[in-house]
Amino acid sequence: MHQQFDERNRDLIVNVNGLLTHRDEARVSPFDSAVQGGDAVWEGLRVYDGRIFRLVEHLDRLRDSALALAFSSIPSHEYIIGEIRRTLDANGMRDGVHIRLTLTRGVKYTSGMDPRLNTAGPTLIVLAEHKPPVYGRGGLSLMTSSIRRFPPDCLDPKIHHNNLLQSILAKIQANASGADDALMLDMRGFVAETNATHVFIVSRGAVLTPHVHACPEGITRSAVLELCAEHSIPLEVRDLSLSEVYRAEEMFCTGTMGELAAVTRVDGRTIGNGEPGPVTERLSGLFTSLTANSGYPILDPIPRE
Repeated sequence: MHQQFDERNRDLIVNVNGLLTHRDEARVSPFDSAVQGGDAVWEGLRVYDGRIFRLVEHLDRLRDSALALAFSSIPSHEYIIGEIRRTLDANGMRDGVHIRLTLTRGVKYTSGMDPRLNTAGPTLIVLAEHKPPVYGRGGLSLMTSSIRRFPPDCLDPKIHHNNLLQSILAKIQANASGADDALMLDMRGFVAETNATHVFIVSRGAVLTPHVHACPEGITRSAVLELCAEHSIPLEVRDLSLSEVYRAEEMFCTGTMGELAAVTRVDGRTIGNGEPGPVTERLSGLFTSLTANSGYPILDPIPRE
């Protein structure tokens, strides 16, 4: 799985602190906290026919993360929604769009890690791209990375921060091994997530997923948990070992960037029969219906004749 350049994104208009600029001319200061130390928080959003799926939940998580990092100033939901709307309007976008929303602590008057050096901020970046779900539907391959996810006493995963070096190092290992993504374990050796998504397995007809002790609280993950409860699909949240993954009947991953995607190989082992399974297909269909019939109306509906 390797994303390719989409020609529709060649002349994107990017929003940096309310300034709408061509992607080649957009500028972030070298003194910005994101550049100085990855001192920023972010969210990935997806637009479906003029609506953003679970926008308020994403903005709540963004605010919670900024509060955990003691940002002195955090834009209101209303302000951020207005800037998202301006960005989508400037690009003529309303469907099949992924938005990377970044909030940094802001600009420092001199380089250094001390937040007291920040006298201007925060910096809000709205990057909207034409981008369908990035994973194919035929099944992904994963390899187990040697890079472990931090526990809460090292770096709390509830902070959705921009320092993604763990994920990048794991992705490098996956690329080198020829896998699509990396499966990551927690410090105890239990499954946490992939370098980019939450994971689920199906065992004896039940859907199982790890606790979020060593990974973020996923918005798409939560939607899947709700769908299981609503449609009487057996579900259990608990520690999962690699042995349970290898012998699973099905496996899939979830995330805003790729929605629901089946996993058919892990560490060279075939999962189930090597094809997307019936529970995965059912939940994928339910999720598609959910996104088609819900979401925050960010753009005015197209008038019907």
